[in-house]
Amino acid sequence: MTPPAPGGLYRAYATLTALAAPALRLFVTRKLRAAGVEAGRIAERFGQPTEARPTGPLIWFHAVSVGESMSILGLIRDLGDRHPGAHFLITSVSATSARLIADRRPARTAHQFAPLDTPGAVAAFLAHWQPTLAVFVESELWPRLIIETHAKGIPLALINARLSERSHRRWAKMGASAKMLLTRFATLIAQTQPTADALIALGADPARISVSGDLKAASDHLPVDAADLARLKALIGDRPTWIAASTHPGEEEIVAEAHATDALLILAPRHPERGDAIADLLRAQGRRIAQRSKGEDPGTETQIYLADTLGELGLWFALSPIVFLGGSLTPVGGHNPFEPAQFGCAVLHGPHVANAAQTYETLTAKGAAREVKSAKQLTAALAALRDPTELEAMRTAARAFSRERLDIRKDVADRLDLLLNEPA
Repeated sequence: MTPPAPGGLYRAYATLTALAAPALRLFVTRKLRAAGVEAGRIAERFGQPTEARPTGPLIWFHAVSVGESMSILGLIRDLGDRHPGAHFLITSVSATSARLIADRRPARTAHQFAPLDTPGAVAAFLAHWQPTLAVFVESELWPRLIIETHAKGIPLALINARLSERSHRRWAKMGASAKMLLTRFATLIAQTQPTADALIALGADPARISVSGDLKAASDHLPVDAADLARLKALIGDRPTWIAASTHPGEEEIVAEAHATDALLILAPRHPERGDAIADLLRAQGRRIAQRSKGEDPGTETQIYLADTLGELGLWFALSPIVFLGGSLTPVGGHNPFEPAQFGCAVLHGPHVANAAQTYETLTAKGAAREVKSAKQLTAALAALRDPTELEAMRTAARAFSRERLDIRKDVADRLDLLLNEPA
């Protein structure tokens, strides 16, 4: 299928983003400075590289934030084994993703902040990096970046594609412009059949579309510090323990209300920088807490261990057999349930899980997850899981769910290999 030429809607977008470039530059600079990003690296958002391009093939993965970035690390390792002469580049937008990628990136992998979708930034980025293959992750579709990459003869792939009903409606309003962008991808790999159907309805070539399942389901296990795990296990002893992970404002109050005082709650907010505010909130409620970021350990009197640090979710999942996943009691859309399932954790969640609705439905059908809608229901679910038989049944189901998805990464790598092995 020959991609149609950019139409009036794209030309209007291109003009507006060019005119807005100075304002966007100022906004992005302020945001990244506030997040603690050094000045030199902020320039990456404007297409100015901070690393040299390595020689040989370069496979570029364009993500947006933490979840998407972490989901591709195992895939990059697999491709690195298949192509020992290749190098890799990950671009993302958030400061948190940059820090985590720096800690976990595979061999021969660089990270840069993604360029703004403005003329100068995109041109400078592509001129420097000259990728062999461009891989866009999930729904991170920037029109100028797609069009300019395709214009240079660089094959494009969209992997782990996800379209909510809301996103589909928004793209559908773009009419021919959606088709103009989607037909520039040589391959499109959707998480689900409904997303594949939606992409076809928007104009993508059916011959180029496949369904893989969610790549996050086949991502590497989160890292765990074995020494710290053993030390904390000794401190906690045989106390019942559960974790509220990736919580958002409004959820900490609910999980604290549901928490039984004879147990230990590990509370890991989605944004650790909120730690001090959450600590003040919990202390005002009379809760006895220890705060990870202050170097404090949970003692026998600690009711809530505030895990307000970055990159330690694997440690908390390894410590706790029960996980409540946040972003679901408030309308955030839910967070990735695959990571706790890989650790064999029973998963509790709220009703707002549109970001991974089908996955949560599957987990629930298999007996690995349960929905709660209030503090009262969360209290009841936690009480029910004091029964060792009931808890182990959920944990066994979670492990089985994870094992069934191990082939997803291989399937995606095989599809990308077809592009890498095509003659120039």
